Amino acid sequence: MAITFNLDLEDVDWEEIKEKVSEDHFDNGRTPKQLKASFENSFATCIAYDGEQIIGKARALSDGVCNAYILDVWTYSPYRSQCIASEMMQKLFKQLTGQHVYLFTDDTMEFYENLGFKQQSIGMGKVVGKWLESNPKY
Repeated sequence: MAITFNLDLEDVDWEEIKEKVSEDHFDNGRTPKQLKASFENSFATCIAYDGEQIIGKARALSDGVCNAYILDVWTYSPYRSQCIASEMMQKLFKQLTGQHVYLFTDDTMEFYENLGFKQQSIGMGKVVGKWLESNPKY
């Protein structure tokens, strides 16, 4: 089958994504409903498919002017090393022209460096309240 990339979230099976990221040990604990909300509240998204099977995802948060943050980049294990994540990233980049794009990762550094990212020495983070319990509607 041909790999396709959708920039919209129409007909995304969030249960399928949850199952596959769990299987791939890439699950950060979000429910399918929380995954859907995370993507719907993003500036740009990309979902990769092999036929009707979801095989990748990526999204960007942005102010639409000068700052963006890439996150949730994942390719299903049987499809890795086939340039799927690179293509998803390129599709996000096209929507982020002129912006400083940042991401956080502790692995696959070479992959991101090959896309033009450079390591920066300063970064901080904080969870406000209790992780994944901030909004009762999700």
